[in-house]
Amino acid sequence: MSDTDITNDLSSDDIETPSEEDVFDAVEEVTVWAPEPGPDSDDIVADSIEEWIQTVDFASTEDVPIPNRLVDQVIGQEAGSVVIKKAAEQRRHMLMIGDPGTGKSMLARSMTDLLPKDSLEDLLVYPNEDDENEPRVRSVPAGRGDRIVKLQKESLRTQRERSQKMLLIAFAAVGFLLVIATLQSGDILTLLFGGFLLMFGYMFIRGRLGSGDDSRIPKVLVKHESKDMPPFVDATATLSGSLLGDVRHDPFQSGGMETPAHDRVEPGAIHRAHKGVLYIDEVNLLRLEEQQALLTAMQERAFPISGRSERSSGALTKTEPVPCDFILIAAGNLDAIQGMHPALRSRIRGYGYEVYVNSEMPDTARNRRRLIRFIAQEVRRDIGTSREIPHFDKSAVAIILREAQRRAGRRGKLSLRLRELGGLVRIAGDLAMEEGAEFATAGHVLGARNIAKPLEQQVADRMIERRQDYAMIVNSGERVGRVNGLAVLGANSGLSDFSGIMLPVEALVTPSLGGGGKIHATGGLSDLAKESVTNVSAVIKKLTGKDISDYDIHIQFVDTHGVDGDSASITIATAIISALENIPIRQDLAMTGSLSVRGEVLPIGGVTAKIEAAARSGIKTVVVPRANMQDVLLDEKYEKMVQVVPVDTLDEVMEFALIKHAEKESLVERLGAVIDRLTPLTSKTTSA
Repeated sequence: MSDTDITNDLSSDDIETPSEEDVFDAVEEVTVWAPEPGPDSDDIVADSIEEWIQTVDFASTEDVPIPNRLVDQVIGQEAGSVVIKKAAEQRRHMLMIGDPGTGKSMLARSMTDLLPKDSLEDLLVYPNEDDENEPRVRSVPAGRGDRIVKLQKESLRTQRERSQKMLLIAFAAVGFLLVIATLQSGDILTLLFGGFLLMFGYMFIRGRLGSGDDSRIPKVLVKHESKDMPPFVDATATLSGSLLGDVRHDPFQSGGMETPAHDRVEPGAIHRAHKGVLYIDEVNLLRLEEQQALLTAMQERAFPISGRSERSSGALTKTEPVPCDFILIAAGNLDAIQGMHPALRSRIRGYGYEVYVNSEMPDTARNRRRLIRFIAQEVRRDIGTSREIPHFDKSAVAIILREAQRRAGRRGKLSLRLRELGGLVRIAGDLAMEEGAEFATAGHVLGARNIAKPLEQQVADRMIERRQDYAMIVNSGERVGRVNGLAVLGANSGLSDFSGIMLPVEALVTPSLGGGGKIHATGGLSDLAKESVTNVSAVIKKLTGKDISDYDIHIQFVDTHGVDGDSASITIATAIISALENIPIRQDLAMTGSLSVRGEVLPIGGVTAKIEAAARSGIKTVVVPRANMQDVLLDEKYEKMVQVVPVDTLDEVMEFALIKHAEKESLVERLGAVIDRLTPLTSKTTSA
C-alpha cells in the first residue's frame, strides 16, 4: 500500500486541531508569566535576587502556570525552538551540539507536539510463500494492524473449525462402517484394533491440519492508535540490533518445529520511529558502519531487517525493506562532530539544520521568571509518583536562582545547565519530604547544596582538610619563591559547578654550571601547563632584563597532580621573580590569572570557586584579573572573609604580592616601565 493510499484512507476527523481559545490560553500562560520582549524586558536586572523576587506575585511554585506544549516549556533556547518548529514543519533532520544538561533531549522531544498525527502507520511482516527467508512487509494506517491480525486469526479459526468438522464427519462415517463390519463378522478384536487406529489417525490428521495455520498469520512490527502522538524514540547508546532491527534466535530450528522466519523479526529503533522522531545523543559513539546504515535508512526511508546480534539465527533471513521515514535529531558535545561519519553530517547539513545550544542566558526579569517556571515543572513532573516532592516557597526559589547565577560563572548571566539545577531541586524536595514540610524552603536548598556536592568539590575539601592537618597550608608570614596559587577541579568535566583548590607553587633559582640553563617543572603538569611555564620564563627575561639562561629554574607544584591550563601563569612568574630577586612574598595572599607575553594579566575561568577555596584555606587577599571581577559571585559566608584585588599587569601583581623590600620599588618600577610602553596604564582600584 502506498503512502498516498494510506493518506487518502484516513479521515480528516482523526486530526485534532486546537481551538483558537486553547491557543490563546496557552500563549497567555506563557506571556503573562514570562513576558515577550518589550522595551525593557530584556535588560539585565540590577536588583539582587532577594530584592527582585519580592516583586513577583506568587507564594510558591504551585501558583506558577505551565504551558501545555513541551516546546513552550523549553527555557533559554529560543533559536533552537525556532529551528525545531521549522524542522517539524518541513520534516528536516537536525544536529544539536552543546554542553550536557542544557535541554537537547527536551527540545527533541518537543518536536512530537508539532508533527501531524494523521500520518501514523502500522507495520506488518508476512510470510513469503516463495522464499520463507525473505518475509514481506506491508504498511497500513494506524490502528489497523491489530485488526488485520485479528481478522486473520478469526478466518483461520473458522477454516480450522470447518476442516475439523468435515474430518470428524468422515471419521465418524468410517467408524460406523467399522462397527457394522464387526457386527457382521463378530470379531471383537477387529473392532478394538480398528477403533484404535481410527482414533490415532483422527488425532494425527487433525494436528497436521492446524499445524501450519499459525505460520500464515502476520506479525505486527510497529503499531499505533489513530489518536496517538507521533513516536519519539531515544536510541542513545543502543546496540546495532536495537537500532537497525534484528532476527530472534530460534531454539527449534529443525524437525518441522521451527518458528516461522517472519515471526522472529524484531523492529529496530529506526522502524519504531517511523513517521516520528529518532533521537540519538552522543551520536559519535555509534560505529561507522552503524552510522552508514543510518544514513542509508535516512536516504531510502526504508531499511531491511536481518540478523545482527551474536545470538541471532537470522544469517539467512532478510526482510523486504521496512519503512522508516523518521526525522533524525542527533546530539552531542563539540567533540561529537569529530566522530561523526562525514556523509551522515553532510546529509544533515544538506537536508536539515545544525544548532549550537546555549549554556547560559542573560539575567533578565523574563529569564528569571522562566527559571521559576522550570522549578515548578520539575516539581509537577513527579506529582503522583513515588518520587513526589513538595512545591518551593519564595525563599527556596531565591536560593536556586542565586545558584543559577553562580553556576553561569559570569555576572549578568544565568546557567542553562538545567539538569544540574534539577538535581538540586529534587534533593531539596527530598529533604522537605523527610521533614513532612508543606513547602521546600531556603534551608532545604542550602542543605541539599551541602550534601550534593560534586565529586570534584568533595576531593577539593578533603585536600584542604588534609593539608590543614599536616600544616601544609601556609596562610601567614612571608617566604621567598613561594606563592599560593589557585586552580579548579572539574573544569573539563561538563559540569558548571567548579571546585576550587589551593595550588602552592615554589620556585628555586640556581646558577647553571654548564651554561644554557634549564627549566625543571614537577607536579604532573599537562602539556599546556608546561608550555605556560616556558612562556612565563620568556616573559620574565624580557620584563626583568635578566638572562635566565644563566640559571636553572626549578618549579614545583606542591602536593598537586594533573595541573592543566595556564591560569597559574602569574603565580609561576611571581615565584620565579621572587626567587631571582630574593624578595619575599606575602603568604596570606593567593592569586590566579593568565599572563600574556606583554605582561598583561588575562582572564581565566572558575574565578568564584577559586576565591572561595582561598577563603576556606584562611587566605585574606586574592589577586585576580580585572576582567574577571564581573564574574565574581561569592557566597554570602565568604564575602567578608576575603578581599578581592583586581589587577591588569604583572607590575600590579608584584605591588600587592611582594613584601616591602629595598629592591621591591626598583623592581616594580622596571616592570611598570616596560609594560607601560606596550599597554596603556589603567586605573588601579581595589574591590572588596
